[in-house]
Amino acid sequence: MVLEAVPGVGNVGKILVDGLIEKHPSRTIGLILHPDFPPHATLSNEGLISPPRLDIESVMLPNGESVCIITGVMQPMTASGQYEVAEAILGLVSDSEASRLLVLAGLAAEPECRSIYVICSDKEFRNTLEKEDILVSRDQPKGGMIGVAGMVLSLSSTLGVPALGVIAETMGASSDVLAADRMAKWIEQAFEVPLDLDLDTTKETAARLMERIGVDGSIEDYLGIEEPDASSDFYV
Repeated sequence: MVLEAVPGVGNVGKILVDGLIEKHPSRTIGLILHPDFPPHATLSNEGLISPPRLDIESVMLPNGESVCIITGVMQPMTASGQYEVAEAILGLVSDSEASRLLVLAGLAAEPECRSIYVICSDKEFRNTLEKEDILVSRDQPKGGMIGVAGMVLSLSSTLGVPALGVIAETMGASSDVLAADRMAKWIEQAFEVPLDLDLDTTKETAARLMERIGVDGSIEDYLGIEEPDASSDFYV
């Protein structure tokens, strides 16, 4: 299984995948580079300067199985760049013959809303999911989807990649650890995979993530997205 997540509303998916990388044995197996990433090189954990990128990580779960994670703290600043990176991700998943690709994201909602929605772009795969007792949403999120995550999901059927979006409602705070925890438990139950995350793990992960991103300004500012008219229903 492949998990994809980048910073977005509540950073829900990003907190989850970073928590997995930090808690379980993991190693970087590849990078996705593109000239439309923000021109911001960063220092790695080893103190070496690294280009803007998405990392491809292999993570071993407690049961000995591995999942592949594609993540980073940025995405291309142009529509064409986001499209091309989405194609690259789908090509990698297709070549790997992974059983499915999970795109993890958050959806801005009221504090009392705690639903998790599943969406996809292929009727046959939707039927497969529903036969597994996974309810696939037909009407949420109403505002659509932007960024690499939206492109990955919407283009997945063109390459025959079994992809689904797992979308957790969140207040939209900079780091919603409760929504990330809720999403992790949902994935564990739906796909019978032992992610073995807890609130302490996600809290520490969220703190480190916000140090990397910075708390000044919004996620949209950091990603270089200029969407002044975007609805709060949009998410990345």
